[in-house]
Amino acid sequence: MKLALIGASGFIGSALLNEALARGHAVTALVTRPERLSPQPRLTPVKADVRDPAGLVAQLRGHEAVISAFSGHAQPDVLGYYERGVEAILTAIKAAGVPRLLMVGGAGALEVAPGIQLLDTPEFPAEYRATAEGARRALAMLRAEPELDWTMLAPSALIAPGERTGDFRLGEDRLLVDANGDSHVSVEDYAVAMIDELERPAHSRRRFTVGY
Repeated sequence: MKLALIGASGFIGSALLNEALARGHAVTALVTRPERLSPQPRLTPVKADVRDPAGLVAQLRGHEAVISAFSGHAQPDVLGYYERGVEAILTAIKAAGVPRLLMVGGAGALEVAPGIQLLDTPEFPAEYRATAEGARRALAMLRAEPELDWTMLAPSALIAPGERTGDFRLGEDRLLVDANGDSHVSVEDYAVAMIDELERPAHSRRRFTVGY
């Protein structure tokens, strides 16, 4: 499949890039610094800026799907940058005629009890609040989107480097926890779940989650 990956050099984006390439997909990696990506077969690094919607349209045109690992966590105005970026990405995808979008979500918008989201609990770390709120608002934008075939994949509360086991559970709107009450997933297994969804769509116009 020919896909465009926004944010391919980031923490989650890098894992998604590796998984997609390993499965034989052709990836256009849209990043701010293409020189950070090592040359690989089927990889085309492209310098991109979500603040340039017209340029983004041209870069996305001709792809079968877009995976967005965009976030604003490295910006001074995390939430504002996140919102504006997601709006630009949605606009560009529609203008480019790409039929499908998969987006990296956040665990903060998952429920820990009926009607209570993780982000709204007192224990949620303050340093991640703006990024989590950005992901929550991105989900609201997707749910209000009448045209796109979109999917959002939310990680568990902790996503960290680990092993690619392929042994995980999928859920929908509730935070997944293991037998010890921990919510975690490796970034490698997160990438497996996302590329599985790319290849075998099962959550059209829905958010789902992955964890152990």
